[in-house]
Amino acid sequence: MTQVNRRHRPRALVYGDVNLNIIDGSAIWAVSIVEALAGAGAEVTFVLKARVRTERLLEPLRRLPSVRIVAALDEGLATARGDTMSPATAISVLRTLDAEQRHDLVVMRGLRAVSAAVESTSFNGRLWAYLTDIPQHPSAIDPAMTEQLAQIAQASRVLLCQTSELRSLLEFAVPGAAGRCLLWPPVVPPADAAPSAPDGSAPVQSALADPQPNPSDRPLQLVYSGKFAPLWNTLAMTALPGLCSRAGINVTVHMIGDKIHDDPADATFATRMRTALTDTPGVHWHGGLPRAEALALMATMDVSLSWRDPLLDDSLEISTKVLEAGTLGLPIVLNRTLMHEDLLGPEYPLFLDTPGEVDEVVACLGRLALEPTLRQRAGVIAERATAEFTMAAAVARMRGYLALCTPEVPQPSRAQPLRVLIASHDLKFFTRALDHYRSLPGVVVRLDHWSTLTRHDPEQSRRLNDWADVVIAEWAGPNAVWYSRHRRPGQRLIVRLHRFELGARWLDDIDAGAVDQCICVNAHYAELTAQRTGWDRSRIVVVPNIVDLVQFNRPKHAGADLRLGLIGAAPARKGLHRALDVLTEVRRIDPRYRLLIKSRLPWELWWVWKRPEERAYFEEAFERIRQSAELADAVTFDPYGADVADWLRRVGWVLSTSDDESFHLAPAEGMASGALPVVWDWPGARTVYDDAWVHGDVASMAAAIAGAPRVADDPRIPLVRQQVAAFDAPVVLQSLTEVLTENLPRRW
Repeated sequence: MTQVNRRHRPRALVYGDVNLNIIDGSAIWAVSIVEALAGAGAEVTFVLKARVRTERLLEPLRRLPSVRIVAALDEGLATARGDTMSPATAISVLRTLDAEQRHDLVVMRGLRAVSAAVESTSFNGRLWAYLTDIPQHPSAIDPAMTEQLAQIAQASRVLLCQTSELRSLLEFAVPGAAGRCLLWPPVVPPADAAPSAPDGSAPVQSALADPQPNPSDRPLQLVYSGKFAPLWNTLAMTALPGLCSRAGINVTVHMIGDKIHDDPADATFATRMRTALTDTPGVHWHGGLPRAEALALMATMDVSLSWRDPLLDDSLEISTKVLEAGTLGLPIVLNRTLMHEDLLGPEYPLFLDTPGEVDEVVACLGRLALEPTLRQRAGVIAERATAEFTMAAAVARMRGYLALCTPEVPQPSRAQPLRVLIASHDLKFFTRALDHYRSLPGVVVRLDHWSTLTRHDPEQSRRLNDWADVVIAEWAGPNAVWYSRHRRPGQRLIVRLHRFELGARWLDDIDAGAVDQCICVNAHYAELTAQRTGWDRSRIVVVPNIVDLVQFNRPKHAGADLRLGLIGAAPARKGLHRALDVLTEVRRIDPRYRLLIKSRLPWELWWVWKRPEERAYFEEAFERIRQSAELADAVTFDPYGADVADWLRRVGWVLSTSDDESFHLAPAEGMASGALPVVWDWPGARTVYDDAWVHGDVASMAAAIAGAPRVADDPRIPLVRQQVAAFDAPVVLQSLTEVLTENLPRRW
């Protein structure tokens, strides 16, 4: 008999290595994520780095009943030489608060603070790390940084990434980050949060309204909000009234913010910046304002300035201020970058192609002053592009993340925690399940890591076996043999079988009577297991592999419709020759198609390359590619790696050409990415994938590709979504939880 464990609301401990007395993007991030967590149902303890000097950002949070604000320095929980805590001091405070009441997740921003948390090991497995202060180009990530980021990824339950570009960088540079990276874009309040300016004047109408001409006697109102720093061109912005006046353009510049940065290369910058703000005709400095007041003031303006030094064009962060201006329907003058083009579209009319030239800025403002329809068109684009960055969207996103990482699941009544031991030499197919088990209320997990398939520390295994209530043998190998022979009375043993074990000698050595359940990933292999072993069929369970739909749901790159993808080309049974046959047939119909192969090369797998028949197979395949007119310039080999979700953005069709598979995750991952699967009829394929995707010959596979409409418009997309939903992480993890906690037999 089971009961639903209605545990406490998720408890979140939040710390940002930021100063909330100063309004900038990092401070806004901290406030926004606290609000989103509270809105998603969490109880939040928010620890401040600095002494409280102003309530501008804190006041809205104090009205939220589920938020506790801890000003550690003001409350005597910590001491510091100045007004801010060091990372080490902050970690000490967080550990104290966590000891008082354990938190389910610990959200932290800043490389120094996150690294200190990882070093302490106190929050491993619960850490939600948000990093922007890292190198933003692969060539700038040196081995020391790679190791530091790898340690952070290993300790983190989640890596929150501001943009898809930053997520791609992390997944490329740190394989351990793949599968843990979740998007957390900037959050902006709705436009109606700023009904009027501080002086009571009405805000500008939405850009979707009819354009209003700018009277000749009224200056064009320009606004900048944020930090004052050299690369942000804020000093140059104060010169715009004079420069525009000489060009016959009447403008006024409004500057919002109070954080003036020092410039290591120019000791006079801060002084000159402050003087320009206070003494320049046509410049109005409003100082630091609460966020709602800043937005209200921005809403009365005509144009937002986000014009920066070209040195920032490669940044993988998106400006919160750009998004805020967009939600207000303000036209934005900003640099043309790939990220800005992704946001606003390449045809956005106010991009600066040479942002280092102030004359281009003046010319752009001149067009805006004379053409109200241009202002409206740019404002419409900005308003529509930023609609997905609202707090409501953030709360919904956070609610999903909390459900995934802090599950509330049916469990049997127990007086003590359920002690679960995972025994395996290789957890590559079990990482998500392991994270899930660790997050379950009332479950404690330990690992018995075997150094190889056959080698382990028997004494350690005995100690762990004496401790465990449930043992899960990941792979039905010698680990399953050992634990079946050492199973204690009242203990449960679960064995998860893949494919190769069915032909291995040790399967016969497993004590079948000691196995409570054997998990197979499809019905075909469940039947083969029953036939091969003679085990009681009621003990054989079918639970498919996990496909994380959140991770794979990424926009496709241009040209994806014409790219076939093959994940894993070695050993020979993966059917590279068949994939080449399909590509050859498709290119005879349309020569624009290409094949992308993400795989280890055969000589990188010693157990493949040592076999003469394998070596001969691949030598023939590579020679065929070299000599074939259809293939020579149409096959690309990409490096093996964990960044599959990002790689699939380039792919519209995913091939499964193997001679045999147990499940074959690649087509399912492709489906989750919005690609269509094309599956060879390997034994059991039709028990995993719908008949619509399975083909008995190469001609049928090629015709399914070349004769189809654009992938995004294909009428079979609803079928793709329906089927892949059965593999989604929450669905499969629920099944694994039931197997773990209730020993439920399942028909197959």
